[in-house]
Amino acid sequence: MRNTPSTAGPTEEFSLLLPVYAGDDASFVRLAFESSVDQQTLRPAEAVIVQDGPVPEDLERELARIEAASPIPVTRVVLAENQGLTEALNRGLAACAYPIVARMDADDVSVPDRFERQWALIAQGYDLVGTGMAEFESDPAVAAAVRIPPVGAERIRDHARTHNPFNHPTMMYRVAALDRVGRYQPFGKMEDYWLGIRLIDSGARVENIPEPLLRYRVGAGAFSRRGGWDEARTEWRLQGELRRMGFITRGEYLRNVVMKGAYRLLPAGVKRVLFRGLVSGGLPGDRG
Repeated sequence: MRNTPSTAGPTEEFSLLLPVYAGDDASFVRLAFESSVDQQTLRPAEAVIVQDGPVPEDLERELARIEAASPIPVTRVVLAENQGLTEALNRGLAACAYPIVARMDADDVSVPDRFERQWALIAQGYDLVGTGMAEFESDPAVAAAVRIPPVGAERIRDHARTHNPFNHPTMMYRVAALDRVGRYQPFGKMEDYWLGIRLIDSGARVENIPEPLLRYRVGAGAFSRRGGWDEARTEWRLQGELRRMGFITRGEYLRNVVMKGAYRLLPAGVKRVLFRGLVSGGLPGDRG
């Protein structure tokens, strides 16, 4: 059920969008929610949790507990069957009561001043604000790597020609800007990169905060999920779309097809070294 916006001040004028599915750990979901609501210096006005298909009993209990204990209103959107991240996010956006939405994944951790700092830029008129993020494997306080995104419209656009310039779980955006480009669209595991490209190309005002305001959980299979023939084919299809729309030149297209396609086909261990050692900005489709 859609919530009705309150008439409170600007500190309550955005929604938190949190998708969950059967593979999520109940304890991770609790930590993600509490870090993005209870522990924030600037709380969302509401949380929209999209349950993407049936979930185990322990996760169902945790979601019920969150709904009952949350200091802000919670709307749970339940999809009868697993639809995937693109559909889950679009269904969640439709249920959000506020024109600004902050993204969050169900196994990550927000830094306490994340939303306060992003909101300061949104209040200046930006349509999309991302942040840096610190990867961790088990302890959120121990960073395995830090992904620092490009800052400034020109650098973001340049970076987008070869890599995803935004860390998807960190995004805060205006729903109206997403509406102008058709919201999320299916594109394998690169729906976030495709969204960012379309926003940039539409003239949306975009920015990144370089500091890691989110701690990103990296599972054991993260780097194997970043590759394979399916991922390579999606990469090649994406590059074709970027060339078709004039976002990249023919030379950039050929370079990306060869280099990024080859990356997708490398063994997981090699990708881990390259990803963390050479590509600090991150590659599209890195969330499995």
